[in-house]
Amino acid sequence: MVRIDKKATRLYVLDTNVLIHDPAALYQFDEHEVVIPMTVLEELDKHKNGIREIARTARQVSRTLSDLTANVDIGQIRDGIPITRLTGPEGRLRLLCYDNLSVPDNLEDSPDNRLLAETCRLRDERPDASVVLVTKDINLRVKAAALGVPVEDYLTDRAFDDSDAMIGGARVYPEAGQDGSGLWETLKTEVKVEREDGHVVYRLAGEIPTDWHLGMLVSDSDDGASFEAVVRDLGPRHAHLELLTNYRHGASVWGVHAHDSRQNFTLNLLMDESIDLVTIAGSAGTGKTFMTLAAAFQQTLDGKRFERVVFTRAPISMSEDIGYLPGTEEEKMSPWMGAFHDNMDNLLRDEHDGSSTWNQEATRQLLGSRVQIRAPGFMRGRTLNDTFLIIDEAQNFTPKQLKSLITRAGRNTKIVCLGNVGQIDTPYLTANTCGMAAVVQHFRDWPHAGHVTLQSVERSRLALAGEELL
Repeated sequence: MVRIDKKATRLYVLDTNVLIHDPAALYQFDEHEVVIPMTVLEELDKHKNGIREIARTARQVSRTLSDLTANVDIGQIRDGIPITRLTGPEGRLRLLCYDNLSVPDNLEDSPDNRLLAETCRLRDERPDASVVLVTKDINLRVKAAALGVPVEDYLTDRAFDDSDAMIGGARVYPEAGQDGSGLWETLKTEVKVEREDGHVVYRLAGEIPTDWHLGMLVSDSDDGASFEAVVRDLGPRHAHLELLTNYRHGASVWGVHAHDSRQNFTLNLLMDESIDLVTIAGSAGTGKTFMTLAAAFQQTLDGKRFERVVFTRAPISMSEDIGYLPGTEEEKMSPWMGAFHDNMDNLLRDEHDGSSTWNQEATRQLLGSRVQIRAPGFMRGRTLNDTFLIIDEAQNFTPKQLKSLITRAGRNTKIVCLGNVGQIDTPYLTANTCGMAAVVQHFRDWPHAGHVTLQSVERSRLALAGEELL
């Protein structure tokens, strides 16, 4: 018999098709109980073999369940396994197993009917709680209604937002004020202001918020912020904040200016010589690739800090290996390089007549000698020195694939990962298991890494409406 906490108000029994439909469904029920019956586990096991998308998804669900049960004992399994999320309340996972189960009268012994029997048994054992069967199967919903079992369709079809799967990389304190004095009063900390290597540094002493981390943006607004600083050093009783360079008006990066606080923070991370790894998340049109290419050209062509810019991304669709396409490596990658060429065209566009210098032969030769497009599968074994490496669409890489790329870094190399977990195209990855989320999580407290989630869409009003409404 399954033991369930008396404080629980809702128990959601998930059908197999819900987990196949959304492998991240376990994380979508807030603080409530998620129940996985033995029938569902057996069906997942039957679906796991093969190369079809349903097999990949079943294997991913099995890996997620394995991770959740890896470090718990039998008592914790009986009491409920915590489902920890980066944002929102913590839920619990329960595995339901009955050794003397019988299906309702006049129904044959099938997976659907066993699932109904398990739900009915759980409902009878817990009259004080609301037991709800969640399924995408219309016929099963009709059967459940006939048996008086509360049943719902799974309607949480929205894609995960970047803030659901990763830290935002920023904290806003509207009371901070232009010099940050309001922030020190709010935090009740002492502060000393010093100038160090041309930068203004605030040294805080006192109780530091537990949600702060190294490389985090602290500002007074997301839009026209007057106080913007990055956390450089951090401890339970101290923190050092460094004032950011303002790229909104005077200073620029390859002619590119920031429009809000997070874009200004992004340009600071990209131009900071002490930051080796930058992860930039955000929906389509927030300027991730545009700002990154601008920073790469500024430091490679003008600043001579790097010798080359290497641009790579996962060649999705995964149905065929890149080797089946004709031509050189760069020609094979060209079908997936639309974003690169679009942003290149915008960066090299003449402000006066609107024409692009990208079409000029001299410009192409200059950039061709410094900018390389590489397939990720061909980078194993290489060591990249004096390189600005851009990994686009990083959400489509597994953690191991991104590890193999990041470990290519040699002397004087900066790596920038761009991605949006709401646009995962690889069928066996989810917002919680993709390489982008793993990199952000593991490098969170490394002093030479920085992360930011962009929010404002810089495309047309149609693109902005599409982002909000779809």
